[in-house]
Order: sequence, then C-alpha cells, then structure tokens
Amino acid sequence: MIASVAVYLGAAVAEIAGCFAFWAWLRLDRSPAWLIPGMASLAAFAFLLTRIDSSFAGRTYAAYGGVYIATSLLWLWLVEHKAPDRWDLTGAAICLGGAAIILWAPRAA
Repeated sequence: MIASVAVYLGAAVAEIAGCFAFWAWLRLDRSPAWLIPGMASLAAFAFLLTRIDSSFAGRTYAAYGGVYIATSLLWLWLVEHKAPDRWDLTGAAICLGGAAIILWAPRAA
C-alpha cells in the first residue's frame, strides 16, 4: 500500500512538472528548452503508472485521478505560491476518498 502511494505521488509530480514545462513555455514566455525536461518528465509519469500493482489500467488511472488532484493543489501552493482555499481542500479530500475506495476496496475474485 505504501509503495502504491509513493508511485502515485511520483507519477503526479512527474506529470504536473511535465505539463508545467509546457505551461511555462507557452504562457510564461520561457524558452522552448523547457520542453526537453518536460517531455522526459511526462515519459517518467507514464512509466511510473505502469508500476502500480493492478490488473486493469482503467482502475489504476481512475485511482490516480484523486492523487493527481491533491498533488496539483500542493503544486499550486509550493511552486506557484498560491494557497488552496477551503473548497480546493474539500474537493481534494473527496477525490482522495474516492481514489482510496477504487484502489483498496475488497474485490471479488
């Protein structure tokens, strides 16, 4: 369980960093050189999701969605220096609850 959380967090950071590189290039007028680490980061994201112990890709991606949302709000706070508001945090808590159910609910064989 701890390993899955770590992989999901790593995947989320890699995806957000990769997407932010494109954001920086197109919206913040940064150098196109930002795209090189951005693409590497997006490749790392895709690789990391394959490391989740799950029989079905769709279930892995669905559970990842909640982790991505919460991690995006951490990015907002730590990198962009904008604190999430109570509605951001409430939404993230709901999403993480849903992700936990999807990932760790007992399943019939």
